[in-house]
Amino acid sequence: MKDFKKYIKYGLAAVLMTGCDTQELHDLNINPQALNQVDLNFIFTSAELAIASNGSSGDNRYIDWRTNIGWCAYAIQQLGNASGGIAPGDKYSVNLETNAAPFEFTYNDQLKNIAEILKQSGPGGFAEGKYVNMRNAARILRAFSFARLTDFYGSVPYTEANKGTEGIFFPKYDTQDVIYTDLLKELDEAAAAMNTSNGDEGFTDADFIYKGDINKWKRFGYSLMLRLAMRISNVDAAKAATYVSKAVAGGVFTSNADNMWVPLADGPSEWVNQNGISRAFDPGDGGQPAFLSATMVNFLKGANANSVADDDPRLMILSSGIGDWAGGVFTPVTTDPLKQKGLPNGYDQAMLDQLEGKPVIASKTYSRINVKMLQDSDPYMIMNYGEVEFLLAEAIERKIGSGINGTAKSHYEAGVKASMQMYTPYDASLTVSDAAVTAYLTTYPYGTTKPALEMIGEQMWVNKFFNWWEAWNDWRRTGFPKLTPTNYPGNVTNGTIPVRLKYPTSEVAGNPNYQTGATLPDDFTTKVWWDK
Repeated sequence: MKDFKKYIKYGLAAVLMTGCDTQELHDLNINPQALNQVDLNFIFTSAELAIASNGSSGDNRYIDWRTNIGWCAYAIQQLGNASGGIAPGDKYSVNLETNAAPFEFTYNDQLKNIAEILKQSGPGGFAEGKYVNMRNAARILRAFSFARLTDFYGSVPYTEANKGTEGIFFPKYDTQDVIYTDLLKELDEAAAAMNTSNGDEGFTDADFIYKGDINKWKRFGYSLMLRLAMRISNVDAAKAATYVSKAVAGGVFTSNADNMWVPLADGPSEWVNQNGISRAFDPGDGGQPAFLSATMVNFLKGANANSVADDDPRLMILSSGIGDWAGGVFTPVTTDPLKQKGLPNGYDQAMLDQLEGKPVIASKTYSRINVKMLQDSDPYMIMNYGEVEFLLAEAIERKIGSGINGTAKSHYEAGVKASMQMYTPYDASLTVSDAAVTAYLTTYPYGTTKPALEMIGEQMWVNKFFNWWEAWNDWRRTGFPKLTPTNYPGNVTNGTIPVRLKYPTSEVAGNPNYQTGATLPDDFTTKVWWDK
């Protein structure tokens, strides 16, 4: 230690003898090789990739495997799981990674990247006044990501989030009503500010979703506004009406050509560029079971299970059939629509054996997700035109907002058609003809076989296949479809379908603002603000 002090002493003396002034001493502490400016185009591309499975974090299947699939897909009964994988949503159990994944990945991935874009393109940033369209596209993505977070947990850090560089290491929590008010404002401002005359350098290349198409970005922004406005319609009808009207006036999706797909690829990195949903189900990779639930299959088979005439055309699009999937090859036992069978939720292997009256081999008994939709290079769906049409139909039925042309029936039917015909990006063979759509709508006329709002809710539920977190949100808000909860022994909700996630244990222990700002009690049955 004495020698070390000696070096400091004589080193300082040498500096003083050279006549260095204060500024020169300061400059000695600056790394000339440090990165002082970042490529915002690169960061924006990373943020886009991150909204699909949070791929740029280095594990693109983590959040889908644990939360989108393991929690939401089972809780809203589109998939069934007797054993294997991570499936707390099937039997209402606890998995700490499922709870933590959206919180940790979203803040540390896309929101971190977006915060940097907004900082550097805003006042005082090196790109102030530049990248106008990119900045506003980033604001739209930020609204999308924060909506997902608050919908999972309720109150979350918002106004102070991702501000570690400003010395805020323990951000305060904002209530969901405050967050939604600002998200809707952000979408309104950002969509309006995007303009083809801005001419951002590199934005077209950085934007690998819409290729710099400003009109499509605006339609996505207004469509997302419509979704969020309808989400708060049960608790703030006036604000919902205002923003439904703004969304319609601004221009929402008008066809499946507007759908927001994140394109993905087999390479160069499986952990970043590949589809996290596909990898979670791949038997040679994630290994999450891929069985459709009895609730889903029964709905798609229609009122008469012994006839294909009234089937939903999506039955054999969403299902490969019953069979074994191994080594990348699906070997069917049967692809007969009449023989499709879903795995009931809330059952373990022993319970299935008892139900079926014999030892059950799941791969030879229950329908699987269509493997044509589970390729690693498949695109990732973020939002689609069919959902927009259902939201418009609901808004008309409930008299929310103004300026919507057409009738609730016309929008419902357009939503059904769009939903049935949107799967070709997975595989060109996954087509549904106009005639098949018409036959289905004739078999189940709008508002006749069931109340109109129930039919809208059911169709939105099917529309959100793969986008299970949004299906869970819709079910919590609308109550449709009418699901029967499971009551597996030892479940933690007393036999009720979970309605929120718990905060990560690291957040509970590490952020002192948790006790005063979080949504409490912190359990699976505490409803978020808009869930009334």
